[in-house]
Amino acid sequence: MKPEELLQQLQQAADFLKLTLAHPDFLPFASYQLENGTDIQIWDTGVIYCQPKQSGQQDIVLSSGVHGNETAPVELCSELLNDVLAGKLLLTERVLFLFGNPPAMNAGVREIQDNLNRLFSGHHSKEPGVQSAERERAKKLETYVLKFFEDAPQGLRERKLYDLHTAIRGSRFEKFVVYPFLHGKNWSKNQFEFLKACGANTVLLMQTPASTFSYFAAQSCNAHGFTIELGKARPFGQNDMSRFADAAAAFRALISGGELATTEFNEADFNLYEVRRSIDKTTEAFTLHFADNIENFTTFGVGTLLASDEGVEYKVEVEGEAIIFPNPKVAIGQRAMLMVKPVSVTGKVS
Repeated sequence: MKPEELLQQLQQAADFLKLTLAHPDFLPFASYQLENGTDIQIWDTGVIYCQPKQSGQQDIVLSSGVHGNETAPVELCSELLNDVLAGKLLLTERVLFLFGNPPAMNAGVREIQDNLNRLFSGHHSKEPGVQSAERERAKKLETYVLKFFEDAPQGLRERKLYDLHTAIRGSRFEKFVVYPFLHGKNWSKNQFEFLKACGANTVLLMQTPASTFSYFAAQSCNAHGFTIELGKARPFGQNDMSRFADAAAAFRALISGGELATTEFNEADFNLYEVRRSIDKTTEAFTLHFADNIENFTTFGVGTLLASDEGVEYKVEVEGEAIIFPNPKVAIGQRAMLMVKPVSVTGKVS
């Protein structure tokens, strides 16, 4: 497709997601300007940059569809973007919209070959000779995000990346956040307040480096980075978008200078957890010993058998230990479940 044909389609439909899904592997660079002065640049399929005429002090990445079957965040971000493209939403901040894995979205699957959210911070290239579309995509997404932040105007600015997901299974807390490991730095009070405004007051504080998109943003880009789980994964068109109204309103206000309905941080308003241990799948014998409909953050009695692998059993070790992200279908060597416990952040938030 020629750039001029691409722009004609985009301007006629004002629907970048539709264009992306029609061309899931590649779109050529193209740029134009909205009547309100906002510059629009298509960098690739699923990658579109929006630069307002007068930019504030924030550089914001809104990412969705890193897992192709997690559609509610894709629909949420697409609605925001379409309002920008139609001139209904006037930006005050630089924004990069990313739809992570278009081929998987079209197929209605989590991934085509590799889990894209385990390939960042260079993990896409840590197995020489191993190739996949997801590995190439992770490499490109890293490049685009670095370019976006590095091309920002000079001065004191805030970098932010919100990677929006929905979970395979339900959760005791429908919306929750994974806050990447900060290597000893304090957690952000302002970001806790924003997350609560999104309707997500359950936060999992990671204690080790990871290969996720949000950890890449936090450590390689010096950004506030978050994985935000908005509910349970459902196919396109089957999401009750009213359940995401708080998040949609918060992001709309964030990128357009609107009033954010935040409240002063109070630890008592949050469910805070940290990872106690990670359970990896080491063989094809890995099995979970609880029902598929058991929710994230469920607790069991001490000694309860949770999972087994060849030659090993995993049991609840301490009172209050809860499960999160259990998935026996991951590839060998990948995390199959996290065990988490409640934690306090007193003295560690600023």
